[in-house]
Amino acid sequence: MTFLPLGFTAPLMLAALLLLPVIWWLLRLIPPSPRRVAFPPARLLADIDKREETPDNSPWWLTLLRLLLAAAIILALAGPIWRPLAEAPSGRGPLWILLDNGWASSAGWQTRQRGAERLIETAADSGRPVLLAATAEGADQPLVPQNARVALERLRVLEPRPWPVNRGELTPGLTAAAQETRPGAVVWLAEDAADAGTPRFIEGLRALVGDTELTVMTGLGRPTVLADARNDIEALTVSVLADAPSSAPRTIRALDMRGLTLGETVARFGEDGVSGSAEFDFPVELRNDVARLELVGEDSAAGVQLLDDRWQRRTVGLVSGASADQAQPLLSPLYYLERALSPFAELRRPREENLAVALPDLIEQGVSVIILADVGRLPEEAQASVAAWVEQGGVLLRFAGPRMAGGTDDLVPTSLRAGDRTLGGSLSWEQPQPLANFSEGSPFARLPVPADVTVNRQVLAEPGPDLSDRTWASLADGTPLVTAAARGRGTLVLFHVTADTAWSNLPLSGAFVSMLRRIVAVSSASGSRAENGAGTAAGGRLQEPAEVLLPPVRVLDGFGRLGPPPASALPISARGGEVAASRRHPPGLYGSDDAFRAINLFTAPGQVLPLDLAGLGGSARVVTYPTSEATDLRPLLFLAALLLLFADAIAMMALRGDRNGLRARLARGATVLLLAGLAAAALPHASLAQETSDDLAALEATLDTRLAYVVTGQPDRDVTSRQGLLGLSRYLASRTALEPEAPVGVDIARDELAFFPILYWPITEDTPVPSSDALARIDAYMRNGGTILFDTADQLAAGISGFGTSPAVLRLRQVLDGLDIPPLEPVPADHVLTKAFYLLETFPGRYADGPLWVEATDAQNSADRPVRAGDGVSPLLITGNDFAAAWAVDEAGNPLFPTVPNDAMQREYAYRSGVNIVMYALTGNYKADQVHVPALLERLGQ
Repeated sequence: MTFLPLGFTAPLMLAALLLLPVIWWLLRLIPPSPRRVAFPPARLLADIDKREETPDNSPWWLTLLRLLLAAAIILALAGPIWRPLAEAPSGRGPLWILLDNGWASSAGWQTRQRGAERLIETAADSGRPVLLAATAEGADQPLVPQNARVALERLRVLEPRPWPVNRGELTPGLTAAAQETRPGAVVWLAEDAADAGTPRFIEGLRALVGDTELTVMTGLGRPTVLADARNDIEALTVSVLADAPSSAPRTIRALDMRGLTLGETVARFGEDGVSGSAEFDFPVELRNDVARLELVGEDSAAGVQLLDDRWQRRTVGLVSGASADQAQPLLSPLYYLERALSPFAELRRPREENLAVALPDLIEQGVSVIILADVGRLPEEAQASVAAWVEQGGVLLRFAGPRMAGGTDDLVPTSLRAGDRTLGGSLSWEQPQPLANFSEGSPFARLPVPADVTVNRQVLAEPGPDLSDRTWASLADGTPLVTAAARGRGTLVLFHVTADTAWSNLPLSGAFVSMLRRIVAVSSASGSRAENGAGTAAGGRLQEPAEVLLPPVRVLDGFGRLGPPPASALPISARGGEVAASRRHPPGLYGSDDAFRAINLFTAPGQVLPLDLAGLGGSARVVTYPTSEATDLRPLLFLAALLLLFADAIAMMALRGDRNGLRARLARGATVLLLAGLAAAALPHASLAQETSDDLAALEATLDTRLAYVVTGQPDRDVTSRQGLLGLSRYLASRTALEPEAPVGVDIARDELAFFPILYWPITEDTPVPSSDALARIDAYMRNGGTILFDTADQLAAGISGFGTSPAVLRLRQVLDGLDIPPLEPVPADHVLTKAFYLLETFPGRYADGPLWVEATDAQNSADRPVRAGDGVSPLLITGNDFAAAWAVDEAGNPLFPTVPNDAMQREYAYRSGVNIVMYALTGNYKADQVHVPALLERLGQ
């Protein structure tokens, strides 16, 4: 029953309005309660005249008030509905209801469902059968006319699906139903989104309908879509596609696996107001914890993006074996690694140069991969920490170089051919070697091999029966380029070339980036490896598993809630490509609870297609859903009845004369005297730093430049070192602009070494071998740019690998065995040390015949470059010429020891050697920049 835009769910209750006259008569018949007067003095009551003053009927306004109360209750019980839903179209024969229940139907689903329910109820009242077809359910549903009550039960269990509709699947079934019995009317409750089969469905529907009335209801819009989530370098980004421009902000929330909120952000839209994006600028550790992105207030599968291990940004730690001052752009191996890895990995550099501290610190930061560029030997503590980390699933990637050519530790995938410190262990060819094709068992399989990549130097692996199984990449002549081996749950990988362009041009190619990307992918957690069904064999070659299927674990429903999968959901292949969401593969998580793969409804905003009804032509009546929902007026009427009841009670109190109601009374001076003064914040006390001896020593070392020597614990040798550096400091002050203060002795196990540019370390047969902690401090000092001058004082005349048999040399070898030192060579004639201040050909001390050993450098373009040097200062110098004894003087400036042979010019050249060494340690290779001096002199005519 409907009056204008007003309907009633129980119209028979309106008959009770006929009782209003009877209620009026009863109200007139029954007067209100008499007025009561309370007056205690009983003796005065006799003097009061007894007169009847109570009215014999109710006032007219009170009667009207009560009649309105009764009418409000009757109307409320009749169930009034404002703007009820439209009725079914006219016509005879079965009523077809085509209901879209795909992902876009979640917007206004209750309106769609109530509209279909009203249509079915009206058809039931007229005895018409109903064919109900849900377009997201496929052909596995009864596409025949049914009793309206049966169709109503089916409708009530329908819900939005999290996949796109497939309307084209219904065309054969609807064609068969139309051939059996033509429909009397067709109503299509459409969602504002299309699929690939929609044009074919519209064409078939137009042919089926013919002259039958066809009504298409649309206009409820579609949900806002999230797609294309990307964990970029700076932030986690997701694309947002709205249905229409809106001034209301759209908030996106990030949640972890436990459903806890990690953060929220507001989407930013472009000029069209429809397409935009949202960014979460979390730290990478927090971004890797994000498992779900969702639109706040948008209950739809389209507003959800599920993230699995593929969206996690791997954290890679980078460590270089080069000293700090060699780390220059285009010359540092880390430069090429950073450029290659930064697009897909989060890079971490250690805060400490001490590897014993830096590597455990990187492990504590949760890195997935640690890359060591030309680190030959790790300290024992760091080696143990890294080995345990690899055993637990980490990937250690190492690059060769001069330091590794001289020896390495056990954390390499294969044994390397032994070599000396002068690059004797590296292989050089007359013709550079190209890369061979990658084998199928390698992670680099099916990568294109660049023809322009060549290798001119590499460290060689020891031949063995399992070397081929450990080889991931090789050169054209069959020698390994990349080897790998499993270690526990982790992997050891070695590039047999440097990470820069010194040994090959591989870092300049795109293949280098692709190879690193594949290796970083191997660093996935164990769950990801279980997901892919692949692992690293003991030999290092990837195991190719059989086909692995990932069953659905939890899937999204149409409102974006995770729940158990339906029976129709099928597993997906672990090795397959991107899987599109469908009825057989709903969006959700596939695999297991701890190793899963996520399938999302949309991977790109361009996959959202609008609904185009132009194919229907003029055969359909396209209407919009009601702009406003049907409003139930019963709550308003019951509220009005309650207010009228309160008004009636107040009126009755007024008629009885009860005026001692609420009277406003002021509180009796509630005096709050609790003026609790805020306790003044305690004034900060300036705490004065206690000046300890360590603080004073550090202050003295930083305020002035000082030369330092290592305290050996041998009084005679320590005195010689102190007096020798004192004599050299005086010579520096008299001949150069440097005026160093008095030298100091340092304890390498306790004192801070970074204050001193150079350390003089005398080595004797009684020198104790430093502890592993002290060796780690020394290694960090040299990596930070410090230089150590080792002096055995025994006329050292052999190479670093052939010291001879003197006790001091043997002890020096024991000390150096625990350090990661580069290959060494005698100072070449064109080295910077020969021209740092004085022009020198030899570096004598108390003895004159021993050479001075420095870090070996490549002699390239020596004809065009008059001064040859490395890109920094050699971290260590070795001599046996006893420099300190040649420099040593007493307080009066007299030499303490004679030279051998006793020659004043030899002592002068010893001082000049010391000046060049100090200038070299302080200024580096600035003299190597004199490459243009000959041209300038020629231009000046000199």
